[in-house]
Amino acid sequence: MSSAPPSPLRFGYGTNGLTDLRLDDALGLLADLGYDGVGLTLDHMHLDPLAPDLPARTARVARRLGALGLTVTVETGARYVLDPRRKHGPSLLDPDPDARAARTALLTTAVRTAADLGAHAVHCFSGITPPGTDPGTAWKRLEEALWPVVDAAAAAGVPLAVEPEPGHLLATLGDFHHLRTVMGNPTPLGLTLDIGHCQCLEPSSPADCVREAAPWLRHVQIEDMRRGVHEHLPFGDGEIDFPPVLAALADTGYQGLTVVEVCGERLGGGRRRRPRPRTPPTPGSSGSPPRDATAAGTAPTPSASCC
Repeated sequence: MSSAPPSPLRFGYGTNGLTDLRLDDALGLLADLGYDGVGLTLDHMHLDPLAPDLPARTARVARRLGALGLTVTVETGARYVLDPRRKHGPSLLDPDPDARAARTALLTTAVRTAADLGAHAVHCFSGITPPGTDPGTAWKRLEEALWPVVDAAAAAGVPLAVEPEPGHLLATLGDFHHLRTVMGNPTPLGLTLDIGHCQCLEPSSPADCVREAAPWLRHVQIEDMRRGVHEHLPFGDGEIDFPPVLAALADTGYQGLTVVEVCGERLGGGRRRRPRPRTPPTPGSSGSPPRDATAAGTAPTPSASCC
């Protein structure tokens, strides 16, 4: 009996779940575990985007990635990289124009860094609508703050992949399409699809979300999750049936990374999990490495453990 062909999907792991490790060590661990790439969050402990000599440090990381055979997507979800007092602050929706500009500047820096790394895409999100801000004003701020980033992405040849995030202004696939429409569908503007978020609050199943999002798909994040609860869970602890999702991704011809986003789990030590047979392997589990995985409308409840 012949074995199933290998999946065309490429799996990565997000460094926002590896903040206890030096970046060099984290990358080496991911390569040892069989990952194909990394979702690299620019943060104070991992390629700090605000520290001196960013181009030189980026070149060093690029060499390390090349030596390990890892590909990369640049992510921008660092919690306190701009403001030590406000998670993900300031956002693209901040009432203060200078604060919005700081977030825009960070994202344009991320685009340049992604180009220097040879990354598949740059991830970003809208942020939470500030109290007292009406939706029309919030959407206008988002559009205006994103244009310099879109222009930078076009110049660099790196897609900008906006993530619908539960609780944010841009929370759903429908919201992404609204942004795309009001901006005139610029070529660099694509989508980050988080499979857990689809389970959390989209009306369609995660597999159907993949199919619906296929033309705009530039980056994928994956973890388990329960309906209506925004908590990133290890595979097998939530409600997602993964084989149809992986099959849908493979059928789209998606060529980017599918990045595991489970914060607080330990790789290569500590607690190890064996996923249920219907799920892809969890990092550090005794199952096969990730590259062997085969493609065989209420407001969510937030969780402090969310990435």
